[in-house]
Amino acid sequence: MILEPLTSAEDGALPGELLTELTALYASNRAFHALSGDFPDPDDIRPEQVAAALADELAEPAAQVLLARSRGRVVGVAITLDRHPDPADPDPWIGLLMVDAGQQRRGYGRELAGLIEERFRQDGREGVRLAVLDGNEAGLAFWGSLGYEVIGHRRDLAADRPCAVLRKPLPLPLP
Repeated sequence: MILEPLTSAEDGALPGELLTELTALYASNRAFHALSGDFPDPDDIRPEQVAAALADELAEPAAQVLLARSRGRVVGVAITLDRHPDPADPDPWIGLLMVDAGQQRRGYGRELAGLIEERFRQDGREGVRLAVLDGNEAGLAFWGSLGYEVIGHRRDLAADRPCAVLRKPLPLPLP
């Protein structure tokens, strides 16, 4: 798997073929979008909606949008935050990790999470956090299988939705 940062053109537009791939990836995760409410109709996610959502993420200085490619095609996307808006929170965050529904259960999500963790570990970060929306039992099980533990419950900052906050320590490798 190749992990690459997403950047938009000077005019803010994403290349058409890439936007088509990303729209298909987002649309394939209907159940998640029905739960999150991020799109008005989870059965009709449109390219302009995906482009706007990604532009919002790219506008955040602490955020990075990462594309996961396998065999040349986008199989996943992740959004990370180098720092949380709460200054008391020292950890970076995984804001989103989504794998194309047709490619799930093939290890892509696990590999993508591992690559993100390794990036943070190489930056000297001691842990990573994320939030799982209440009702997303599959997401909670996935992150739990990777060693993340629930450390609290609160409402998310973006849409005031209830969620569990999870954390995983990132011990530095032994010399």
